[in-house]
Amino acid sequence: MRKTLLIPAALALALGACAEMSPTQQNVLGGAALGTLGGAAIGSLSGNAGMGALIGAGVGAGGGFLVDRSQRASQAR
Repeated sequence: MRKTLLIPAALALALGACAEMSPTQQNVLGGAALGTLGGAAIGSLSGNAGMGALIGAGVGAGGGFLVDRSQRASQAR
């Protein structure tokens, strides 16, 4: 019962912290989150979900940054 209340409360606090982030920070964090999920899923197939999640987070953060830069460049035109 305690975990049932603790997990949503932690998620609400984490999402509340995103309100003060710049668009670049939000894109990088979103990319890292998606990369972590994808990396963990792929890593679990090879038996090492933790390493897959770490690699996925790094790749996803880099991808989120590149998407943000691409969006900014297209808006500047």
